Amino acid sequence: MSSKLTVTNHNRNVTGLTYVYPVLSRRAGGLSIGINFNTNNACNWRCIYCQVPDLKIGAAPEIDLNVLAKELRLFLDEVLNGDFYDRMNVATEQRVIKDIAIAGNGEPTSLLNFDVAVSLIGDIATELGIFPDSHFVLITNGSLIHRPVVQAGLNKLNNFGGEIWFKMDSGTPEGRALINHSSQTNKSVLKNLYISAQCCQTKIQICLVDYNQQGLSNNEREGFLTFLTMVRTSIPIQNVTIYTLARPSQQPEAIDLQPMALKTMQHFAQKIRLLGFDVTVTP
Repeated sequence: MSSKLTVTNHNRNVTGLTYVYPVLSRRAGGLSIGINFNTNNACNWRCIYCQVPDLKIGAAPEIDLNVLAKELRLFLDEVLNGDFYDRMNVATEQRVIKDIAIAGNGEPTSLLNFDVAVSLIGDIATELGIFPDSHFVLITNGSLIHRPVVQAGLNKLNNFGGEIWFKMDSGTPEGRALINHSSQTNKSVLKNLYISAQCCQTKIQICLVDYNQQGLSNNEREGFLTFLTMVRTSIPIQNVTIYTLARPSQQPEAIDLQPMALKTMQHFAQKIRLLGFDVTVTP
């Protein structure tokens, strides 16, 4: 079946596979091969901008590692040697594998054998020549990094030259409760960021959404800047990515959400740069 793959089409079922799916990623700047451990649409957070339908609170189910390996080999061969790009109408300049990203429909580090899965993906991508030219990325809310199995997986990710994209959508407990339905304190987030940076190269990614036409409030902006100042002085993290909605939320709050204004994002990015971070803005 022919389809058009775009930055606004992140359909996990476009290839008919269980764990592997393609994305034209704004942040990666080309083809990102997604890995979805959370096939049950379960996450330990419920972000109000989440595009996963029927999202529920929970953890990733047990996965079939043999199926994951078979699918990844099959899909990589189709991209490298088949007609994938033609069938998906991918523009010539985007016909490059930018990364393999463990992301999907929930928090991937909730997988019980997370470290084994990371090794499996890295070994196959290395064998087929994808790494080290392409990146190996984990997109995570960072809330489970205190678990030994997660840290073991992060160390394995580091062995493949990988990078952690650590979600931080607010600098205050109140903001996290509102945006992410998370009860994490600033202290716990700071601790998890520290562990993350010790295990593997880490960058912070911030999703800014305009909720109830409030824009970025003074309280949220100052909360972010205060927290990021603490990060800058205690943790070796250099890079921050700011982005906003590209696709409709599938959560009850969707009707009250809209993308954050580019001007607001750019102004906020400049404030963060003054703290010493390298900041990228993705509208």
